[in-house]
Amino acid sequence: MSMFLDTAKIQVKAGKGGDGMVAFRREKYVPNGGPWGGDGGRGGDVIFVVDEGLRTLMDFRYNRHFKAQSGEKGMTKGMHGRGAEDLIVRVPQGTTVRDAETGKVITDLIEHGQRFVVAHGGRGGRGNIRFATPKNPAPEISENGEPGQERELLLELKVLADVGLVGFPSVGKSTLLSVITSAKPKIGAYHFTTIVPNLGMVRTQSGESFAVADLPGLIEGASQGVGLGTQFLRHIERTRVILHVIDMSASEGRDPYEDYLAINKELESYNLRLMERPQIIVANKMDMPDSAENLKEFKQKLAANYDEFEELPQIFPISSLTKQGLATLLDATAELLDKTPEFLLYEESDMEDEAYYGFDEEAPAFEISRDDDATWVLSGDKLEKLFTMTNFDRDESIMKFSRQLRGMGVDEALRARGAKDGDLVRIGKFEFEFVD
Repeated sequence: MSMFLDTAKIQVKAGKGGDGMVAFRREKYVPNGGPWGGDGGRGGDVIFVVDEGLRTLMDFRYNRHFKAQSGEKGMTKGMHGRGAEDLIVRVPQGTTVRDAETGKVITDLIEHGQRFVVAHGGRGGRGNIRFATPKNPAPEISENGEPGQERELLLELKVLADVGLVGFPSVGKSTLLSVITSAKPKIGAYHFTTIVPNLGMVRTQSGESFAVADLPGLIEGASQGVGLGTQFLRHIERTRVILHVIDMSASEGRDPYEDYLAINKELESYNLRLMERPQIIVANKMDMPDSAENLKEFKQKLAANYDEFEELPQIFPISSLTKQGLATLLDATAELLDKTPEFLLYEESDMEDEAYYGFDEEAPAFEISRDDDATWVLSGDKLEKLFTMTNFDRDESIMKFSRQLRGMGVDEALRARGAKDGDLVRIGKFEFEFVD
């Protein structure tokens, strides 16, 4: 079984803020001691950090749940609870993070040491020292900590390579990679020897260097899932130049030009923008019989399908076995890389809007629905957060929550919907009677 993993679905949950405390000063020589309960500490964030030492998402196969610690509760003497440490999750370079529910891209992590907060911890609840007023100098009110952000994420690894090798199985991509780099891919005389992307660094005779990725072989119908499908084509999305490797000896009885058309069709079916990347045609296995004649025929067919004013792709005849033509190919690739800009990986519509961790002013504060058992159900982010942060162990806190509901217009809205005295109202799992 391959130990390469390039996609993973995980759940992250930031830490809850610590609860605020209700406490009072009780020193012997301090008459009428006032409130002294401190605030809770901040919950820990979940932070992704890029680690260039990681190569796959394999760690996320066995550990799919990441939960940061909650903040400490507030203490007496007005002392705040300690904030929780952030949870650091290390990911490989080239990891794209999406929201699993919406499919939107949250962030693209490509630089070593890059950090991104994927889930924000909740703030600590306020202690009763915060609620003292001239009218109520000794409040028995405190807040629970704010819940931490919780979300399901889809991780995709797209290797960081400047150049991608594509082509049918057994055309010599792995052999070429092993010759031009120090990579040691598996090489065999059968299809799909390569079942995971391989990466290697090339250094040309002129001293330039670039990264090359050898992708598992494509076949006709790959975009419909035939063979290995297009599951590894995500790794070519970051490349700027494509080396299209073709077996010019036609050793498996296929026509080299038909191979060329078939692979380009699969690239286009996967992502139209892949065809924007400049291609160099690598005519491999030129040391084999009939290769020269096949190359001549290939060039004629290629030219016949291009307009007079269109620029033909560069073609470099090589032999990975005898190392014929490799230096010229690598120099041309480096030259093409120098004048090829980075390609925009994601459209603006693919990206998640800039996160806002307060309340949406345009969103309704609450919604009212009716359950099958005739219970009125209150929901809504603002209302549910208010409910979660209310300390129901204290009568004053419950009264404060009731006033907040009234101020939001919940009473009037329930009355307008037909709620009567004694009807049950539910928020989450908490039920209370409606009093008209």
